[in-house]
Amino acid sequence: MSLEGEFQKVEEKLFQNRYLVDSGQPHILVAPHEKPSKNLLAMTHLCPAGCYSQAESGQVELTADGCLECGTCRVLCEESGDITWNYPRGGYGILFKFG
Repeated sequence: MSLEGEFQKVEEKLFQNRYLVDSGQPHILVAPHEKPSKNLLAMTHLCPAGCYSQAESGQVELTADGCLECGTCRVLCEESGDITWNYPRGGYGILFKFG
């Protein structure tokens, strides 16, 4: 008996979620930096939504659209000042679908 048909991939489940972008009002901002800290650089691998990336210049950039609001970056980078993290305004951000 195969269990393959009973499980969905994580990507398929994440695709069910919806995200309402608050244009011009990102809830996370990366502080200007010449060289990223180890924690900020780690976010390019740790963010489950893949919102963080490293530019050719070496700086870490953020695309907050699609953020799962899990708080990983907040725990790793907010206290050091690498990022500023706020909850999205009401009605914006992630809408989880559990179906």
